[in-house]
Amino acid sequence: MRIMKYVPNILTVLRVILVPVYLLVLYLCEPGIGGVGALIIFILAGITDYLDGKIARKYEVISNFGKIADPLADKIIVTAALVTMALKPMKFISFYIIGIIVFREIGVTLLRSWYQKKGIIVAANNWGKIKTILQMVGIISALTFNACRYYIPVLKSYENSIIIAISIFFWIVALVTVVSGITYLPWSKNKNEE
Repeated sequence: MRIMKYVPNILTVLRVILVPVYLLVLYLCEPGIGGVGALIIFILAGITDYLDGKIARKYEVISNFGKIADPLADKIIVTAALVTMALKPMKFISFYIIGIIVFREIGVTLLRSWYQKKGIIVAANNWGKIKTILQMVGIISALTFNACRYYIPVLKSYENSIIIAISIFFWIVALVTVVSGITYLPWSKNKNEE
């Protein structure tokens, strides 16, 4: 079907549009409603990411726009969620964690571009997949707690402990992120000449 070739890129653009919507809902609505709305929007963004990849593979739709915009859209929504988790009303994680994750993403993007110019193929590896899964599980869990703590009074008793657990989890995510980035360095064995 001819129209299907446009769907992955439309979903990618939708994911980028959801970023300001996520921020507006989180900060302009009342804390409880904003927390629930932000969680729903982030999950919706994750669904669009899954669908655009699945549709692109099924219909063999690959575009230059998609190659650039799809990973960029993922990085934007994840970074936006992480930043909001470091700011009020959440304040669950340190900005150092965000710095480590963003530095890794920029570094890997630059290295991939450099390798591509040299005709070197960088194979996907399990560390990158683990990093992505941990980030998504952590963000969704943190946003779920943020949404629920306004409606489930018993969570107030455990709030400090849960926030500490979230922080520790994201330090682990930061460590895995660094390890996954190391596999892209010139001396690693994750690359092949074309």
